[in-house]
Amino acid sequence: MPAPNTPASTSVPRAQQLTHQALTALERFSHVEAVSGIVLVIAAVIALAWANSPLGATYETFWHSRLSLTLGDYSLGASLHFIVNDGLMTIFFLVVGMEIRSEIKDGSLSNLRMAALPVAAALGGVLVPALIYSATNLGHPSLSGWAVPTATDIAFAVGVLALLGKSIAPGVRIFLLALAIIDDIAAVLIIALFYTTSLEATGAVLAVLGIATVLAMQRMGFANAWVYVVPGVMVWAGLAKLGVHPTLAGVILGLITPVYSRPAIERPIDTLLSAVRDLAHHIKEAPEADSVKQPLGQIRKAQREMLPPVKRVQTALHPWVAYGIMPLFALANAGVAFNATSLEGPTAYAVGLGVALALLVGKPVGVVLTCVALVKLKLCQLPEGVTWRGVVLIGLLAGIGFTMSIFIAGLAFSDPNLLGVAKLAVLVGSACSALLGLAWGVVMFVRRPASRHV
Repeated sequence: MPAPNTPASTSVPRAQQLTHQALTALERFSHVEAVSGIVLVIAAVIALAWANSPLGATYETFWHSRLSLTLGDYSLGASLHFIVNDGLMTIFFLVVGMEIRSEIKDGSLSNLRMAALPVAAALGGVLVPALIYSATNLGHPSLSGWAVPTATDIAFAVGVLALLGKSIAPGVRIFLLALAIIDDIAAVLIIALFYTTSLEATGAVLAVLGIATVLAMQRMGFANAWVYVVPGVMVWAGLAKLGVHPTLAGVILGLITPVYSRPAIERPIDTLLSAVRDLAHHIKEAPEADSVKQPLGQIRKAQREMLPPVKRVQTALHPWVAYGIMPLFALANAGVAFNATSLEGPTAYAVGLGVALALLVGKPVGVVLTCVALVKLKLCQLPEGVTWRGVVLIGLLAGIGFTMSIFIAGLAFSDPNLLGVAKLAVLVGSACSALLGLAWGVVMFVRRPASRHV
């Protein structure tokens, strides 16, 4: 290891310069909000192409192949589909829970006046699609899928909004984010209340014990996120045994993640400044590598404590969720084989029509009419920078269901054909909503001067 006082090189190798530039560009690219939505679409297209290619039979075979871990006489295994949908998606729900927790603390949900209109709009955007689906499926066994078109995909919707650039006022983005987060809360409650099997008390005991362990460890000052994996698995296993979908463990853990840094005698910023001074002193007086280990360790610790756990963990997990787990979920679930999916029969037709119509029409109607009613009744007012054209844009983009809608479809339908029809309708409804939202945004915002927005 070179000494701390090793002079900087005057000539950096060309390969190293190119690598640095590429990595810097990739990092900037990954923080563009539209990119995660594009990656999600690409994954869904690949899944559809795979399922409908000459190798289509391998799609289901691959995702339902079993992975096993055997130790002596004990064996633990699950299908790839289960690992993605019930395992990795728990991390997705963990980030959702943390986003909700952050918004409640100091975001758009931090006070009633700011949150009232997005909350009402989100509820309207849940109720109207549910009613449209229920009306088209009344009298059919597929009525259990009423919740499929009620959810909004945050990453996809915000990604599409980002494609419109700076012509969109920041208030529109904040409103859409708040609405999507409240939408997620509604989806979580729906899953817990309506898609739960028979309850088993021992599962509740295990889940409560896991939550109590997490809270106790937080109180004791454990800061390393990895030590919470074991109690987190306890919560997951407890909910699974209880009969509640185990991914909701992620939401619970996200909601109880601390929003403040742990108490300390010295403020993290003071610790950081002190450590930097110590580092400078050690480099000047004793430039050996071993002498700087302690101040460097203090700097890393202070850097970690500068952000509260809810922000720190959310920031660390977000790229893994946006560019790993969500595309993997799309790849494992969006592969609908057209030749194996039939709209023949009243039930299948009702499911397809109900889901697509609810997303494409129900979502914007529910969001816009709720906002119009509350503003006209003077119960709420539009946020700063948000016009009625912006409200329509938000309503159209709210029709992008995708991840959460496909997830709920998997819980609502046991019949393979109805599940395939529901997934296909989600993809069609979400794609049309995205295209309509883009078209509306380009016509009403990009091509019109700001002074003409009303």
